[in-house]
Amino acid sequence: MWSLKGKQFSGFAKAGFSLARFGTTISKQKDVKTAILMLNMGGPQSTDQVPDYLLRIMTDRDMIQLPVQSRLGPWIAQRRAPEVQKKYHQIGGGSPILKWTELQGELMCKELDRSSPETAPHKHYVGFRYVDPLTESTLEKIEKESPERVVIFSQYPQYSCATSGSSFNSIYYHYRNNSLPKNIKWGVIDRWGTHPLLIKTFADRIRQELNKFCETKRKNVVILFTAHSLPLKAVNRGDPYPSEIGASVHMVMQELGNSNPYSLAWQSKVGPLPWLAPATDDAIKGYVKQGLKNFILVPIAFVNEHIETLHELDIEYCDELAKEVGVEEIRRAAAPNDHPLFINALSAIVLDHLHRQSAVNPKFLMRCPMCTNPRCRDSKRWYEKICA
Repeated sequence: MWSLKGKQFSGFAKAGFSLARFGTTISKQKDVKTAILMLNMGGPQSTDQVPDYLLRIMTDRDMIQLPVQSRLGPWIAQRRAPEVQKKYHQIGGGSPILKWTELQGELMCKELDRSSPETAPHKHYVGFRYVDPLTESTLEKIEKESPERVVIFSQYPQYSCATSGSSFNSIYYHYRNNSLPKNIKWGVIDRWGTHPLLIKTFADRIRQELNKFCETKRKNVVILFTAHSLPLKAVNRGDPYPSEIGASVHMVMQELGNSNPYSLAWQSKVGPLPWLAPATDDAIKGYVKQGLKNFILVPIAFVNEHIETLHELDIEYCDELAKEVGVEEIRRAAAPNDHPLFINALSAIVLDHLHRQSAVNPKFLMRCPMCTNPRCRDSKRWYEKICA
């Protein structure tokens, strides 16, 4: 972009004008000073992308460990694809994660440009783990634009080796085979599940749904927090995810003044091995048997709508299961999406990071106490080096 007192003159040459007659020196402005790489799992934009999306998940050993994974993973992905495609068709044909992440990034950077002009211009980039835009491709895009600083910002508020860890490892893998660009300062935001503005966002989403219940029911509505489950094998290894989810739940209920009965359950289990329990659907069934029949489901680990909110929670639980077991009234709190408090949270988290002396959280550099994964070990060492 060519600039003269803030105005664009890209069409001057075509119009036959000479800028020299203005007696003004024209310089090329830097397009981006601070790049913010927003990491997430991603979701297929169309049903045609589902097979490749599942294949990448089922062959990622940071996400899931299978015997003879190179053969079993593709077989499971191929077998599950038609069922998953049907679910995406039922929510409109694709995942809205990219749409929401792009909007969140644009609004975040607009606020950062206003509040932190010394690190501006800021620009967001989306790096998905299993579907375009893949993190590796986004890194190449960032390199071409040569920012002074890159902030790697996980969009999983609570850290798990299977989600956040896999996304961070993919960056390490990329630069293990490619040269690390020079003259770029790197930083990491790895977890933020107890940030006050995130907590206020969830609390406000819950209040919005509570107010839709009649007064006689409102105080007895069960606030059922739900998060993606995790294999007990990972929990026993020391994965911090369950405790960080619990911390978020605790702080949200404090923000609400502990106004209602509440509980935490787990969704989206895959396969026969033991995972965190109780499952969200089992929790609903159990409470109905106890005589509690009014609920608000709160997706505490997700920052935008996707298949697990729009289908699993809205269709499978709030509609089908609720009718089956005799729920009186059930609602679902919206994900943070573009809530103003959430946008303020994102910008505040990045701003705090930019002004800190440390570019990486010491906790991020730790491994789980029972970790034996050499990929994790090597990745942590690499991040410690580049963020020094």
